Amino acid sequence: MASLETNERRRRVILLGLLTPPTIFLAIFFLAPLAIMVIYSWLEPGLYGGVIWNFYDLNYGRILGWADSKYEKFDLVYLIIFLKSVRLALTTVFISLIICYPAAFWISRMSEGKKNLFLFLITLPFFVSLILRLFAWVLILRPTGFLNQALLGLGIITEPLHIIFTDVAVIIGMTYIFIPFMFLPLYASIEKLDLSLMEASADLGATQFQTFRRVIFPLTLPGIIGGSIIVFIPALGNFIVPSVLGGAKVMMIGNLIEQQFLSARNWPFGSALGMIVMASVLLLLIYYVKIMAREDQMTSAPAVKEVS
Repeated sequence: MASLETNERRRRVILLGLLTPPTIFLAIFFLAPLAIMVIYSWLEPGLYGGVIWNFYDLNYGRILGWADSKYEKFDLVYLIIFLKSVRLALTTVFISLIICYPAAFWISRMSEGKKNLFLFLITLPFFVSLILRLFAWVLILRPTGFLNQALLGLGIITEPLHIIFTDVAVIIGMTYIFIPFMFLPLYASIEKLDLSLMEASADLGATQFQTFRRVIFPLTLPGIIGGSIIVFIPALGNFIVPSVLGGAKVMMIGNLIEQQFLSARNWPFGSALGMIVMASVLLLLIYYVKIMAREDQMTSAPAVKEVS
């Protein structure tokens, strides 16, 4: 009995020793900055930067509509920028999904050696600087860039396309950057598909579309949802791609937050904008957890019935 208690105590000490460093790391570098932003979002901005330690709800009022004072006014432009950011992020998710879904099917049916090669090629851009890759797209998309020169040379267009510094350029850049984030969850979900289920569906007279809708799509839905969320979250708050490929013509919520902290020096308002984005992401993650819990219940229910 004494030896069991000693072993249990030893396991607790080892577990405590293993969990303490990551807990301290998260507390210092994640929870503490997050707490500072939450507190600052409810404080009054200083006249020349910094904060005044007075409760001030007009930072959120400027975004959500109740600010109507001498110094703070509700401006619809902030909601427009946020909704535009959501639209660009959702477009990035959709295009990434359209590209990655068939590609994941194609690669998952290859031999083991070819699979590893293509997976390496998909993750290869991570080894190159993000800024360098974005400026490469500037060289491709600008009026005198490679794309326009090729289209002009082939006679497809008669004058250069003005793609750079537009929403289209930003979507192209974000899709290029976030394709690996969409591909990997999709690939993990598609690779687990049981081919016998598709063969059984075809034997029962289902068309290819019916097989996809009733068999393939439901089984790969967790990968679709997971990849979409993984792409949507960084795309929504991204400010590097709009800065490089969008210039001053494309403003996303990430650029607005950056300007409030660095240029306007309005830390409380920037914190409030950040909290709005974080709340939206949190709601999305809660929805994802509920969907996954429902999927687990649906898959475990038949097994329980069989056992009983």
